[in-house]
Order: sequence, then C-alpha cells, then structure tokens
Amino acid sequence: MSKDVLNVVKKKTGKSVTPKDIQKLASGVKPSTLQSEAQLRQLIKQVSGLVNVKVSEETINEIVHAVKSSKLDTNNMQQLMQMMMGKK
Repeated sequence: MSKDVLNVVKKKTGKSVTPKDIQKLASGVKPSTLQSEAQLRQLIKQVSGLVNVKVSEETINEIVHAVKSSKLDTNNMQQLMQMMMGKK
C-alpha cells in the first residue's frame, strides 16, 4: 500500500487510516463496482464510514457522475488511484 494514498486520505479528511483498513475495503472492489451506480454509492458510503466523515447526497451524486463520465479504464486501479489523488 502506497504511503501516498494514506497521506492523501489523512490530508483530505484529517483522519488516519491503516493500510489494513484500506486493503480490507479494496478487497471487495471490482471493476463492476465502479460500473454499477448502486455499488458505487455503497462504496462511497463505506469509505465515508472508514474515515468517519459524512458525505452529503449532493457530493455522492457528484462523485458518481465524475466516475461514470470519466474515460477511466475501470480495470486499471492505478489510473483510478491517480485520479482520486489528483495526479495526472
């Protein structure tokens, strides 16, 4: 697990998470998770719960829209992580 990911989570949320927490959550994520709106919403809520930060329905809608409209290859987790961390 990249320390960059953990640092971004801490910077953006003010909360620390362990690599084990991230790996446990990530182990259930499959490319189909990002293609299904219901599964994507559930994942957002799981991440929100992990860092104990409430996410408004409006923000969830924005995240879902951004993922759905992106040209990301959902099989390429590296590309997805770079997008979420704000890297090109």
